[in-house]
Amino acid sequence: MNWRLVVHGGAGVIERDRITPEEEIAIRAALSRSLDAGAAILDSGGAALDAVEAAVRVLEDDPHFNAGRGSVFTYEGRIEMDASIMDGKDRNVGAVTGVTATRSPIALARAVMEKSPHVFLSREGADRFSLEQGLEQAPPAWFETAERRRQLEELRARPEAEHFDVHLKYGTVGAVAGYHRDLRDRSRRAVAGTRADGQERLL
Repeated sequence: MNWRLVVHGGAGVIERDRITPEEEIAIRAALSRSLDAGAAILDSGGAALDAVEAAVRVLEDDPHFNAGRGSVFTYEGRIEMDASIMDGKDRNVGAVTGVTATRSPIALARAVMEKSPHVFLSREGADRFSLEQGLEQAPPAWFETAERRRQLEELRARPEAEHFDVHLKYGTVGAVAGYHRDLRDRSRRAVAGTRADGQERLL
């Protein structure tokens, strides 16, 4: 192989004594599907940017991860999602925060990077831009899962001083792809994307 692809599946604190064998199998299977989606593009000589987006979109659609479907609720009981993507060739970047209806926020972040004069859009502006770009939308119920609802209710039941718990710092998902050992594609560029609801770091 003359390319590399790395993915990260943020699904909370994943320790074997805290998940069932069935959950571990499902999480590993989703990570494999994510790698397969990106690898198919890189194997055919496609762009690293396309591979990163494809890999992250698989994780966004899987309810085991804290991204897209399966996102953690805000304390008010809303799903508000963030995403960012960066192209190492020119350090161009796109990011969104507080997105509520875009099925694939990583695709929206890429649209901000490629189809707008902006770097970062938030909340209502990001949602409106998503509609203008014709990106697939989904209702709130699509993003919600019973497990995330249970976690929210557990948090709300705690005394106010205990609303934050280090064990509830749920991770994000992400991918880095490129050609050759230095993770650069044939245009000598590295690409990274990351998705979460919560604070976002640009790679």
